[in-house]
Amino acid sequence: MALRIAAATLSLFLLVGAGLPEKGPQPAGKPATLLQPQPSAPRDVIEPEDAAAFESCGKALAGIGAVFEPMSRIDDGEGCGIDKPISVTSILPGVDLVPQGIMRCETALHLAQWLKTIVIPAAELSLPDQGRLITVNQASTYICRKRNSADAGKISEHARGNAVDIARLRFEKGHVPMATVGQEDATLQAAFQRSLNATACLYFPTVLSPGSDSTHQDHLHLDILQRNGDFRYCR
Repeated sequence: MALRIAAATLSLFLLVGAGLPEKGPQPAGKPATLLQPQPSAPRDVIEPEDAAAFESCGKALAGIGAVFEPMSRIDDGEGCGIDKPISVTSILPGVDLVPQGIMRCETALHLAQWLKTIVIPAAELSLPDQGRLITVNQASTYICRKRNSADAGKISEHARGNAVDIARLRFEKGHVPMATVGQEDATLQAAFQRSLNATACLYFPTVLSPGSDSTHQDHLHLDILQRNGDFRYCR
């Protein structure tokens, strides 16, 4: 009798070690089911872009005078990447993007439209001695990272090609860095900066102007993240 009990105990131990449930024998005719490993969290994926929309954007961007080249699909893992990226060297005729920027076509088109319709006319009014706009110096376009370069948290819109950071604008006779300006600053250059901060929100749902937080002190962050109800986040 003791030998039978020991044998039964050993058999039960082996079954549990193999991954069988600890509920005793299975009913006759029903094979035991192995415990399955828990599925891992779903991996972020790069959303495919509509081919027709991409073609339409490319035509509009070329029509406004930008110089760009389509690139191969980017997938850096964990949601970083662009399905249909482009590399932009000139954002408008005679206006270089330095260094060249990698982004989605839609991002580039919003930037080109804002520069053409708002920034250049505003500069002509407020900075007439600077001459023509010749360069947009960008601090960041596509880069795989979290928001504000944090170690954890939500992924940055830069990591999806939806964002561009403007560091300064170069004109024929000088440059204008993006800077924090107070309402008490009555200079034309301060008025120009305030006009950039405000009007960018007409083209970009997210605008973080210089001084808006600790990580945006010397550049203007623009991104095209769409929110419910076309809500705008502009600081």
